[in-house]
Amino acid sequence: MKNANRTLAVVSLSAFLINANGLMAQDWPQWRGANRDAKATGFQPPSTWPKELTQKWKVTVGQGDATPSLVGDKLYVFARQESSEVIRCLDAATGKELWQEKYDSLGATGPASGHSGPRSSPTVTEGKVLTLGVRGILSCLDAATGKVVWRKDDFQGAWPRFFAASSPIVVDAMCIAQLGGQNNGGIVAYDLATGNEKWKWTGESPAYASPVLMTVGGAKVIIAQTEKSLMAVGVSNGKSLWQIAFAPQGMGYNASTPIVDGQTLIYAGQGRGIRAVKLEKEGDGMVAKDVWSNSEQSPQFNSLVLKSGLLFGLSQGNQFFCVNAQTGKSVWTAAGPQAAGGGGRGGRGGGYGSIVDAGSVLMALTPTSELIVLQPSEKEYSEVAKIKVADSPTYAHLVVSGNRLFVKDAESVTLWAVN
Repeated sequence: MKNANRTLAVVSLSAFLINANGLMAQDWPQWRGANRDAKATGFQPPSTWPKELTQKWKVTVGQGDATPSLVGDKLYVFARQESSEVIRCLDAATGKELWQEKYDSLGATGPASGHSGPRSSPTVTEGKVLTLGVRGILSCLDAATGKVVWRKDDFQGAWPRFFAASSPIVVDAMCIAQLGGQNNGGIVAYDLATGNEKWKWTGESPAYASPVLMTVGGAKVIIAQTEKSLMAVGVSNGKSLWQIAFAPQGMGYNASTPIVDGQTLIYAGQGRGIRAVKLEKEGDGMVAKDVWSNSEQSPQFNSLVLKSGLLFGLSQGNQFFCVNAQTGKSVWTAAGPQAAGGGGRGGRGGGYGSIVDAGSVLMALTPTSELIVLQPSEKEYSEVAKIKVADSPTYAHLVVSGNRLFVKDAESVTLWAVN
């Protein structure tokens, strides 16, 4: 486990489960796991991968691409049913519903109507569950009972073109969320206990990536992507400390969550490739020094995974790739699976998918509904197994806890065991 000073303050990393093999199974309490880096601990690969996994349970929860969050023995699922956005708490071992809370809300419309449910993952910390609906409704619930602690809709009628997808983050007892839409966007910090506004930065529309925490010059900063920029704001006061233009090319948009590696920030965008910069304090702000750039790989919907000095990802052209994280040089590329509907949502584009660092293997889940197990090699693409894990397209991120896999498909959540 990383040093606590380099981890997000959003969760307690002391909460673990003991799986059937007596191993410690990590919580997955927010977007991309405990540290927003898609790393899982406690997974033990089988000596021989089976053709099928063991299904423990499957529960219909509604539409949406929001990744479930796991804390202790509870799984929190955010989805859409009928005319409501619904947050459920399930018993992680059995799938039994422990509570649910819902509110009326229209879903996504227009080009995004095929995926009308929530995309933002719940953030679970300090006994609270935080969700962001597709139309910008930010909710804080009691994690034990589902009772509403507070709910906000401060940017009424404003959301990004393809609706809200950024997942809120909690730092220093504040819920920090990217809210609003074109010509009316912002990053807002709310007191976690009361919902009172602590600070607000206003500017560009949010993008579809999620903010991450970084420490620069001893100060905590939030790194966030907007519609046309990449920026850093101070956690203590919301002051803009650094901002650069980073508009996607063509019909693309910013949807790949950045990676923090010490003082190095790695980020990517459609048509903009992958870049690494070192952030340093300068006066009352920050300055970025270029480390490297790679124009050969341009992930848009996939967020990269950093493992042992290598970056693994899935490009907009549905290619798995590996990049040296020290030099930025491409190591290998390989054809990935063709996504549902001829490439992506509604048959447009590709590159949807998540990759999890599970220790000795990488696990990828794309809309093909197949789990793809990879050997994390710096020499070549090495596929270990390919196993069907859903009956409908899977756009939500894969959740790995010990030897348990939680998979959200179009309407359901399934718990699979890797024996």
